[in-house]
Amino acid sequence: MHAFLAAALTTAAAAVPAAGIPVTCTGTAPVVCHADVAPGNYRISVTLGDAGVRAEARRMVVAEGTSGHRTFGVNVRDPEGEPTKTGSGTPGLTLTFTGAAPVVRHLRIRPAPPRTPMLYLAGDSTVCDQDTFPYTGWGQAIPQHLRGVTVANYADSGESAGSFLTDPLLFDTMRPLLRRGDVVLIQFGHNDKTTTAADYRANLTALVAGVRAGHARPVLVSPPVRRIFDSTGVLTPVARHVNGLGVDLPAEMASLAAELQVPYIDLTADSAALVESLGPTDSQPLYLYRELRDNTHFSEYGADEIGKLVLSRLIAEGLMH
Repeated sequence: MHAFLAAALTTAAAAVPAAGIPVTCTGTAPVVCHADVAPGNYRISVTLGDAGVRAEARRMVVAEGTSGHRTFGVNVRDPEGEPTKTGSGTPGLTLTFTGAAPVVRHLRIRPAPPRTPMLYLAGDSTVCDQDTFPYTGWGQAIPQHLRGVTVANYADSGESAGSFLTDPLLFDTMRPLLRRGDVVLIQFGHNDKTTTAADYRANLTALVAGVRAGHARPVLVSPPVRRIFDSTGVLTPVARHVNGLGVDLPAEMASLAAELQVPYIDLTADSAALVESLGPTDSQPLYLYRELRDNTHFSEYGADEIGKLVLSRLIAEGLMH
């Protein structure tokens, strides 16, 4: 470790008040810092030089190349990635400072105030905190674009709205944490390939009702498209989530959102516009097509682009600033 960096980190640790949390940091590029804390929400303040910050399971909390003072929140869970992957990550809070020569000074970790604004995510593998590179959920990318809001990502690979309801590690674990004013994004559809329209609507209705019971604000989000083009360069109905029973899942979600008076983000339409504007070749980097011939899951770049589509709609709805 460079002498300057070691001194800076030592000073930061010594400056934490008695009620603060000790931090141990190692390495130079990246610098990895760990605090032995229980699950919960934490506020981190740090002064950076030409660095990005990843928290826990590859969550992007500060953009690469940042310099200056930053304050951000991190939700610590066990497991730290997908809720059903027992043993994911390590106990406590891990922060990774990235860059060719990241400078880290005045790092301080404290428990977050009780009324910290929260954004909860309920969804599938296109949303979740993916442990394994290059897979990346858009929920891992959006924290870096938020100020004063902590993201708690309960999305999980392979889930439909129905399975998210029935697995006790998912909705039943997330729901008691909800508080008045929290926002909960609900995105399902990729794994509803054989779900009837009635069941799809019933499962989404139950999720909305559960969120409202916690006085939080549900937002229905239609699934982002798969990268499947027809011979004319247009995305197919399958890409747009018309399932094997002929159910147009985004249309059902839009109709239900209007019926329940729930904000609706048409991520299917927004992502389709992005993918089709790029075309069959230039859209490949959004997904893991070049690495794995995967037309469903996102690269880090793609997850960030999809996440920005979600955030732009949240801002337009007045749910985020």
